[in-house]
Amino acid sequence: MPTYVTLANYTDQGIKGIKDSPARLDAIKKLVADHGGEIKGFYLTLGEYDVLAVIDAPNDDVIAKLLLTIGADGNARTTTFRAYSEDEFRSVVASLP
Repeated sequence: MPTYVTLANYTDQGIKGIKDSPARLDAIKKLVADHGGEIKGFYLTLGEYDVLAVIDAPNDDVIAKLLLTIGADGNARTTTFRAYSEDEFRSVVASLP
């Protein structure tokens, strides 16, 4: 299953309701699971981004749908990257001409 790294920043709305964010995270975990994925890691971070999440999802379409659904709530803005495991990296490199 593909892995994605999502960086997020709280919006003004999200930070005003920060005390509700653990419950929002639980709801997001359920949403992801209902779409066949899993949040493998969730971190509050310091610096340019407020949150880092590592998510496994069945494919790009599913992760796009999930992130658009989450973003529509207005509590955070996200930036997401497809992440390749070491085994996937080795396979890609081995296939180079």
